Amino acid sequence: MKYIVSAVALVAATVALSGVAVAQDKKIIGFVVNGPSDFWKLTEAGVATAQAELDGFELQFRYPEQAAAAVQQRVVDDLIAAGAAAVAVSPVDASSMTEAINGWAKSTALFTFDSDAPQSDRIAYFGSSNVELGKNAGELMKKALPNGGKCIGFVGLPGAANAVERLQGYNEAVAGTGLEITDVRGDDIDQTRARANVDDVLAGMPDVTCMVGFYSYNPPRIYEALAAAGKLGTITVVGFDEDPITLGAVKDGAFAGTVVQQPWSWGYDGSKLVANYLNGDKSGIPADGVIIIPGLSVTADNVEAFQADLAEKLSRLNK
Repeated sequence: MKYIVSAVALVAATVALSGVAVAQDKKIIGFVVNGPSDFWKLTEAGVATAQAELDGFELQFRYPEQAAAAVQQRVVDDLIAAGAAAVAVSPVDASSMTEAINGWAKSTALFTFDSDAPQSDRIAYFGSSNVELGKNAGELMKKALPNGGKCIGFVGLPGAANAVERLQGYNEAVAGTGLEITDVRGDDIDQTRARANVDDVLAGMPDVTCMVGFYSYNPPRIYEALAAAGKLGTITVVGFDEDPITLGAVKDGAFAGTVVQQPWSWGYDGSKLVANYLNGDKSGIPADGVIIIPGLSVTADNVEAFQADLAEKLSRLNK
């Protein structure tokens, strides 16, 4: 009887160890975003959808608890220490993180998304052309205010490439119209500060007639501040991304429109791209290392169709 029990235990242990070996055989791909924002849920949903199709990989999605370069660096360092075969990161501040990114690139296959670090040793960038997104926002504003106005911009990380390039594109699109943004308020992805920035502008700059929220949570904070001040509809707003409050404001006519990216594709197509690269297929990497996924302009004319597609994609997070 003792022999039988021991044999059963041995078989059980062998099966358990086999399971561990299988898990260890899976290559880890880490996605690290730039801060704790709901904007990233779509990218996370794209990664979750890809995971179901990538049996040989373990996809891990990480949110730094704070939008700070040091915090993000720790998260990436932890992934690499855990043996990640590849990491895709949206740098908090590419200009100050190039050395860190180059260090990561020596230890893992390093990609950037959403915000690029073009001077680094990253393999490729996938995401939007932030200059083009900015131009899209400028076109929306020109249509809404053909006679010009005084515009203020709101952004999370003023030093991040995506913020700098969006502002550049916007100002290029509106050049000579009187809609240029010369005052930009940053908030370091702090929701309370983002709202306070709008309140401060409303209190101290009564001649402002237009606002652009360049990060996903900026337009909702603009909406809240305008609603509290009784100025919804009196100040023209163009947003970025697809927060429910923003889409509701577009649908109701309180906002002129919003420029949306395709973050679900960053997660889904980005996962496939990185997995193929790790499997030896580098055909998806262009010579310049830049893969652009175009953005879209959402107005009252197409917002309902966009909302339906968005809901379907987000539902995949729970599957």
